[in-house]
Amino acid sequence: MTKRDKQSFENQASEGSRAINKFRVSDAVMMIIITLLCLTCIMPFLHVGSKSISGNSYVIAQKVYFWPKGFTLDAYKSIFRDGSLTHSMWYSVLVTALFTVLGMVACTCAAYPLSKKRLKGRVWIAFLLMIPMYFGAGLIPTYLLIRDLGLYDNMWVLILPLIYSPYNMLIMKSFFQANIPDSLEESAFLDGATNFQILGRIVIPLSKPIIATLSLFYAVGRWNAYSDNMYYISSSRLKMIQYKLYLMVATANEAASISMSEASAVTTTPEVTEAAAVMFATIPIILIYPFVQKYFVKGVMIGAVKG
Repeated sequence: MTKRDKQSFENQASEGSRAINKFRVSDAVMMIIITLLCLTCIMPFLHVGSKSISGNSYVIAQKVYFWPKGFTLDAYKSIFRDGSLTHSMWYSVLVTALFTVLGMVACTCAAYPLSKKRLKGRVWIAFLLMIPMYFGAGLIPTYLLIRDLGLYDNMWVLILPLIYSPYNMLIMKSFFQANIPDSLEESAFLDGATNFQILGRIVIPLSKPIIATLSLFYAVGRWNAYSDNMYYISSSRLKMIQYKLYLMVATANEAASISMSEASAVTTTPEVTEAAAVMFATIPIILIYPFVQKYFVKGVMIGAVKG
């Protein structure tokens, strides 16, 4: 090791020691607060998960907190044996996938032109497109419109009315303006590329972070929503998993509220079955998040800070 390398190593060591010495009481307080906030998210999930695989007697006696007691999978067996919740699960996956894809198409087609100065009247168009973010017609006019359009009790009523989101469009527009240089598109125009070719071959490949972020927004929002399913759907086969959970929780004391056939009735209480159904509906979103976490964090920071 040369003298210069040795001196550089000593400087780095001294800087590291100074960083350790700078640890203050405020840092400890912040760590405690962050830890408590994390626990408020994790502990309810652990509690529900423990109840879903615990014995009925322990759950009824309220002895289950964050660790299962009397391990059993009867509640999950009843869910899969019934078929009603599993059908709602796959149906919810289909609706969520279609909603996310169509929502991203609508969001991209609105945000990309509005991010370009060459679009005439873009200020007024953006103003019109932002109106739904602040004003709505209300439940009754919306219901009458959906009925007149023939969307009542139809799968598409869960997809088409909400695929355009002004908030998501604004985030994507800010991302395009901050990260897609005009010079890149001008060079593509000189090579004879059209607007759609630029969008498909240049803009979208460079926008993976914001696409992953907004796709997660769309998917989670659709997956957790159930109010439109309550108002505009009457057929049992078109009810999504979250609405089924709502019915179970709202009428937990009635055996019929679980919507299970007699063949699936095993020795599980409604409370245990509810916990298992909640876990059954939550796990898909939890499994998806790790694959988009990197793009999600990057997309939120770029879309929010630079926009």
